[in-house]
Amino acid sequence: MGRQWLWLWYSLLGYGCGSLLFAYLIPKYLLHLDVTQRPGDHNPGTFNVFAQAGAGMGLLVLFLELGKGFFPVWAALRRIPPNHWGIALVIAAPVLGHAFPFWKIRGGGKAIAVSFGVLLGLYPDWRALGFLIAAYLFFSLVVVITPHLHRSLVTYGCVGLLSVLLIPQRPIAAGVVLVSIVVIVRHLMQDQGEKISVHLGLRGKENTGNLPEKRGRI
Repeated sequence: MGRQWLWLWYSLLGYGCGSLLFAYLIPKYLLHLDVTQRPGDHNPGTFNVFAQAGAGMGLLVLFLELGKGFFPVWAALRRIPPNHWGIALVIAAPVLGHAFPFWKIRGGGKAIAVSFGVLLGLYPDWRALGFLIAAYLFFSLVVVITPHLHRSLVTYGCVGLLSVLLIPQRPIAAGVVLVSIVVIVRHLMQDQGEKISVHLGLRGKENTGNLPEKRGRI
């Protein structure tokens, strides 16, 4: 394959890696445990592995989920310049594969862990990863949004916006926006109509007393 098509090769590699739902496959074949059949959101994700299979299995799956996002992006950026527009699809591909795997299109996961891996793969440019960590911390500790599904919707919306505004390499920014869109779409597909609750963090509640919660729907 010519160098001009390397982006396509790495995109296909990333999609294939993303389609390996380790949070579903590892517990199923090692423990005969199907995390998608237990009570809860039935999501084939890392959190459910921690909750249902314990910390050891959860850590194993977490490293594999991070790795399948990290490796294709990191490898691609060793051979493709970051200003090549094909990089945008390379960045999005592992997340797309996890959310909509080729062998289980409607049974993919919410793609949070793999999206962290993808942004780790942008090393040494970790701005997008910093946006994601900062946004999650802000909406978990300062302006607290519950339930988690809605927190993730707002978080990834902010990450996409900040990337457009603050990352000068347009293909990189476009890739992060695509990641955000895929994660948001996958979360919306699993929305069960829970109401959103927004309140200040613990310190704010201590200082202001019982702050009325704002409720609504996203």
